[in-house]
Amino acid sequence: MTESPAVVAVAILYQEGNFLMQLRDDFPNIIYPGHWGLFGGHLEPGETPEAALKRELLEEINYAIAAPIKFRSYADSRVIRHVYHAPLKVSLDELVLNEGWDLGLVKLEDIQRGKCYSAKARQEKPLGDIHQHILLEFVRHC
Repeated sequence: MTESPAVVAVAILYQEGNFLMQLRDDFPNIIYPGHWGLFGGHLEPGETPEAALKRELLEEINYAIAAPIKFRSYADSRVIRHVYHAPLKVSLDELVLNEGWDLGLVKLEDIQRGKCYSAKARQEKPLGDIHQHILLEFVRHC
């Protein structure tokens, strides 16, 4: 029996040419532990991707996103990712990190290198491969 892929919605949030990313917890039972990734999460039964994204951003960083714009979807055997984008309209100190190890505005150069420094981890940590791929495609597209 084949298991259905998980369905998630994630946000590309940008401010002054940088991209908001979450340093995921370093738990071995999650996808991309200890890696930088995009904020978002799983859809609840009957929930639309946009509604899930809005709920997840409130839960994860206490950020109310008004009108996210659909970028595209990415699917593999494990996950279907619905990707939205919008400007980040508040400063980092107005966000409350409720999930994850760290957050930060990541520069394009760090995205291209595939790693970014975390003050909380006190070291550079890698970007999740799919998150790097999505952001680089977004930059090329826009």
